[in-house]
Amino acid sequence: MKHLKRIVTLAMGMALAIGAYAQEENSYVHEQSDGYEWPTDKAVLEKLDKWQDQKFGVLFHWGLYSVPGICESWPLCSEDWITRPDEFTYESYKDWYWGFSRAFNPTKFNPEQWADVMEDAGMKYMIFTTKHHDGFCMFDSKYTDFSIANGPFAENPRKDVARYVFDAFRQKNFMIGCYFSKPDWHCQWFWNDYYATPNRMQNYKRDQHPDWWKKYQDFTKNQLDELMANYGKFDILWLDGGWITGDEVHLDEVLAKARGGQQKGLIAVDRTIKGKNENYQTPERSIPEKQMNHPWESCITLSHSWGWTPVARYKTPTEVVGILAEITAKGGCLLLGVGPTPEGLIQPEVVESLHGTGEWLRANGEAIYNTRTTPHYNDDRVWFTADKNGKTLYAIYALEEGKTLPKTIEWT
Repeated sequence: MKHLKRIVTLAMGMALAIGAYAQEENSYVHEQSDGYEWPTDKAVLEKLDKWQDQKFGVLFHWGLYSVPGICESWPLCSEDWITRPDEFTYESYKDWYWGFSRAFNPTKFNPEQWADVMEDAGMKYMIFTTKHHDGFCMFDSKYTDFSIANGPFAENPRKDVARYVFDAFRQKNFMIGCYFSKPDWHCQWFWNDYYATPNRMQNYKRDQHPDWWKKYQDFTKNQLDELMANYGKFDILWLDGGWITGDEVHLDEVLAKARGGQQKGLIAVDRTIKGKNENYQTPERSIPEKQMNHPWESCITLSHSWGWTPVARYKTPTEVVGILAEITAKGGCLLLGVGPTPEGLIQPEVVESLHGTGEWLRANGEAIYNTRTTPHYNDDRVWFTADKNGKTLYAIYALEEGKTLPKTIEWT
């Protein structure tokens, strides 16, 4: 890089280690998988290269948990780290939580507003939660009635929520990602009412109930096929719930069918499951310690929670830009978690924070988008990126929150 032109970009962001944010909410955090296996499909490799150009995306968590504004799904799980309000027994909590399927009525649902806000923020790709671990579908699935399309929102012409979310972002030329939880805690073939629910796994022994397990496998595969066939063109299939592997739900068959049809080059993200179907890694609520030169993405919340909560502190544009600069210099993309309100809007505080981020990117995005790593990528508060043609080196100064820019910036 010794012949490269040097451009200093003054970031109003603070490059910080954000591992502490993982402790702000009692939720399960996916660790990064151990190692990476490059895909061999040329179309997938081409799409991965395009995805690496985008750098900044949004992950929407929106579901039953949005109604009361609580941690998504996890309090349903019987594990010793879970906390619930004292007035609930475990069974009464499940009844209370799942009862929000009869109350979720997002009458102000406006995916076009979501897309406008995220475009203004400088985001280039999106991932929408079609089903979290609680099993509640944000799409009109023919394989279950437990969905947004069968409650109070059923008479709304936009009851098939996911379809309208994806289409709104396609209109803005975003790369489109479909989040789907492989575990389904509402499905009788995963958590059967005959038994208690000791943890996040299925609550029975597979060899004792092979028929239940096969029905769960078929149910999950059918829903994935349904999404891939009926909800337009996708760039990313983002599979959560790494305690169940893609192999266990016939993911190879799903991908072969999808890629052989309209989903050519589909990027598969079987989170934490190292192998051919984890096309990029997804460290959660953290940034890897060192640079990594294979495809990866840090998924990090804008507030303390993935979904909407009534009282939240949102990261400032300073923080978001600093995080983005560090992740980009280390070779990754930032997937920022945003929770729409129960009514179906992006609230003003989120709009304000993301607008400030977008203002910085409109002035300095050349140092972020379409860049790749450079061997010397960090010097104190300065993060380095390089454009893809190898002719320009960018230096991004990560300004500490509340401080003013120094008169001079030096690095060695």
